[in-house]
Amino acid sequence: MKKYLLAILFLLATTYASAQQTTAWGDQGNGTYVNPILNADYSDPDVIRVGEKYYMVCSDFHYIGMPVLESTDMVNWTIISQVYNRFDYPKWDTNERFAGGSWAPAIRYHDGKFWVFFCTPHEGLFMSTATDPHGPWSPLHCVKKVKKWEDPCPFWDEDGQAYLGRSKHGAGPIIIHKMSPDGRELLDDGFTVYTGPVAEGTKIYKRDGYYYLSIPEGGVKGGWQTILRSRNIYGPYEKKVVMEQGSTDINGPHQGALVDTPDGEWWFYHFQFVDPIGRVVHLQPAHWKDGWPVIGVDIDMNGIGEPVRTWTKPQVAAAAITRPQTDDDFSSPSLGVQWQYNHNPRPECVSLTDRKGWLRLVALQADSLKVSHNMLSQKTMGYHSEVTTRLDVSRMTDGQRAGMLCTGNLFNGIGVMCREGKRFLYLEQNGRTEQIKSINDKIVYLRAVIDYPDNEHRLYYSTDGKRYVEAGKPYSLKFGSWKGTRIGVYSYNTKADGGIADFDFFTYVTDGPGTGR
Repeated sequence: MKKYLLAILFLLATTYASAQQTTAWGDQGNGTYVNPILNADYSDPDVIRVGEKYYMVCSDFHYIGMPVLESTDMVNWTIISQVYNRFDYPKWDTNERFAGGSWAPAIRYHDGKFWVFFCTPHEGLFMSTATDPHGPWSPLHCVKKVKKWEDPCPFWDEDGQAYLGRSKHGAGPIIIHKMSPDGRELLDDGFTVYTGPVAEGTKIYKRDGYYYLSIPEGGVKGGWQTILRSRNIYGPYEKKVVMEQGSTDINGPHQGALVDTPDGEWWFYHFQFVDPIGRVVHLQPAHWKDGWPVIGVDIDMNGIGEPVRTWTKPQVAAAAITRPQTDDDFSSPSLGVQWQYNHNPRPECVSLTDRKGWLRLVALQADSLKVSHNMLSQKTMGYHSEVTTRLDVSRMTDGQRAGMLCTGNLFNGIGVMCREGKRFLYLEQNGRTEQIKSINDKIVYLRAVIDYPDNEHRLYYSTDGKRYVEAGKPYSLKFGSWKGTRIGVYSYNTKADGGIADFDFFTYVTDGPGTGR
């Protein structure tokens, strides 16, 4: 009877919150939230609490940086720093590491420092630390040069012994290593503690004398969340599936973090794969029963939780309704933390000071948009968005192309190309170009209108910033190389290095909460 009443209360709460919904996702401004709380490709989220603040890191693969996000209420997040700014390894300067880079990082707080660990498929296991999560972060330290490891998580026991859990490509098994207390060295070859269907993404916790391994299983699109527990970190482990899709429309609710509040509430962050946006972040209520976490709500009474679409916000400090940064007027002397390069940057070819209030991109030689070095992008945000930039093309040179890109696995752009002393508006879609019209204007406005429910997106141009003309036909985006969709600006030259493109602003209107500034 008690379980039945719980299910009824859940359905009533969901119905009420849905009726009160004010935005498509995130904080509703009425004490509730709608999942996803981050409607962007923040894949493989890991979250910790330090005092009354919460910190998140996510996978970013071949995009450089790994943003660190901060929240005071667990629902509204902003980006506060990036862990690294380049990989000094082969093929990162030549854009040949698509789907490489950071896989499923872990963030922890220990001994007065923040620690981030992650693996790359080709180079190894890395770590960085900071006394302040806003940075600076220490230079990346390669803990071990190795290929095809993934999803590491450090753990420091009460006796001072440090461990590292991880898996390997092919998704499993789960392996535990002893680690030096400073996190800079593994002390053994590791011990396999669990093998399961696509077992990965290990996160290690300890509570009431039990070691808990939180692991996703079943794969990105349709997996579930499993918890292992043991009195010994090396096992043997008991197993319990704690969350599955069930009767909900939230597929593959898994891979994330268990987090408590100062008052003892428990919550679970996880991703949901949404093509083509990527892996968006959900927040689920959780509690403990008989030494096991219960995540979401057990609607069908089978002992396994199911994810909620909407719920009451955590009882923690109030926070302004916001979202991760999107807009940029380029008035700062440094790039906003939302921006990331495709592979390693060439900082000497990017400036925010040569022309105050403008982002200057000096073109570097490349054969196509996909492999261009001066491509700056950020995650798309929300289901419906309108993004606009203003481009000064007066100093472009022969062979140069510059504009706005909207990309996933397919690279689409609208911009201006310079050929034989003339300038042309053009479209670039997955390596193919289409000339639209010749122009004499020095200033061009470019706009992307993004519509994910239909996966139908449009590109526009204007010469006066008032009347916009659609360019080409609507196009679709695709998830690929483990990355969801992104939007940004670019400048490259098909002939040789050279030519300048200046961007005045980047404005982002979306259907979610906050301003994103």
